[in-house]
Formats: sequence, structure tokens, C-alpha cells
Amino acid sequence: MSSSRDAFSPALWLTVSPALKKFDQRLLCELNRRRPILRWEYRQTADEPCCLETPVSLLQDYLKAYDRPVHLLGHGLSGVVGLAYVQRFPQRVKSLTLLSVNATPAVNWHAQYYALRQLLPCSRDIVVAQMARLLFGPRSYDLTRVLVELLKQDLDTGLALHSLASHNTFDPAGIEPPLLVCYGGQDDILNRPMHECWQPYLKSSDALWQCSSGRHFFHFEQPKAVAQAIQHYWRQLSERAVAPATVLSTPKNK
Repeated sequence: MSSSRDAFSPALWLTVSPALKKFDQRLLCELNRRRPILRWEYRQTADEPCCLETPVSLLQDYLKAYDRPVHLLGHGLSGVVGLAYVQRFPQRVKSLTLLSVNATPAVNWHAQYYALRQLLPCSRDIVVAQMARLLFGPRSYDLTRVLVELLKQDLDTGLALHSLASHNTFDPAGIEPPLLVCYGGQDDILNRPMHECWQPYLKSSDALWQCSSGRHFFHFEQPKAVAQAIQHYWRQLSERAVAPATVLSTPKNK
């Protein structure tokens, strides 16, 4: 069980891709079985620039209401926002959990989509369908159509670091709070070994965990295993018994 001090540390799930938030729900339900998981959502308006500064500033305004550090969690670009926030306000964060976030955080499915748009003489729908297969694996025609529409919505309305005209970069150095990096072993987007990518940045309080059969949205595919890994890491933190920069020891995926 968590210590009484850790029990009062709020856990906050970040969402900056509202069109894709339904893929988070299974994991949030599993995490909620042990402790309440709050949710912070950012919806970019047409008048706002595509940059990390705005959501980070708004998140800081939100977290000013809390009198203790919080556990931050986020998948993909939402995790990148959490990473940018931690770099600026480390004292506000008890731990940061990143799901499907590369050690080169700007390398995400958006970047791959725009690279394919520039390389392939195909329509937007065909390229997005290819991205759906890379993200979720082979699916039925009807389900692929649904996934394509969700991905298009995210491209049109969600926060983005990239466009057809430019690709941005981001450095993950200087993360002071404890860090848990979770990733899918079958992720075709982040296909370079994550252990190698993140190793130079890991501290003694940090850990990596692989969902061996998971793709990019592995927390949707294996919510119970991911929840167990996160809760196990939180317990380790509360007991001050995290192994030095190694693969997190958790129950194997079923």
C-alpha cells in the first residue's frame, strides 16, 4: 500500500488531443480503482499558435490551486506537454509518467504523417489510413474508417508541433522529478529501442517499462497491465526503493 503521504498526492492525466481521449478511458478506469485520477484537458482554438507555451502556462494556472506536488501522466503529445511543464516547474511535480514519448519528443505520429505527405503522391485520406495501420495494426475496413476520422480530427483541431511547412525539435534534458517511461514493444512509430534512447537521461529514481505486445496506444490495448506498472512505480517511490535507472519489475503482460 502507498504511504499516507503519497496517498494525498493528486494524480493528474493530461489531454491535449481531445479527439483521441477515448483511447485513454480504459486506463483511467483501471487507475481509478486505487486512487482518484483527475483529468486536465486543453483544447486549442483557431486563434492560438501551435506551441507548447500556451498549454504549459494554462496548466501552471490550474496547478496553482494545489498545495502539494502532483503525479503527472500523459500519452504522446500530452506527455510532451507534461515534460515541458516539468522542465519549468519541477517543484510542482511529484512524478512524471510518459506513455509513447520518445527521448526525442518531437518524433511522434504527427511528424511521421507529415513526412509521408511530403514523400508520397497520395491523398490525405490514404496517408492517414496508412498511419492508422501503423498506430493500431491491421483492422477491419469499418474500424479503419472510424480511426481515420479520429486521426483527421486530431490533425485538424489538436495541438501540433509540426506542419507541412516545418518540424520542431524538443530536448528532454533537465527532468528533476522521478520519471517513468512506458512504451509499446510493437510500436511502429517509435521504433528505435526506447531503452537506448532514454538511457542517457535517466536518474536513479527513474524507470522504463515495456508493454511487450503493445503498439502506440498500448494503454488502450492493455489497460490493466499499464495501470499495474504505474501503481507499482508509485509504490516504489513512496517506499524510496526504486532501482537505479533500469527496466521496471512488474507483473508480466497477459
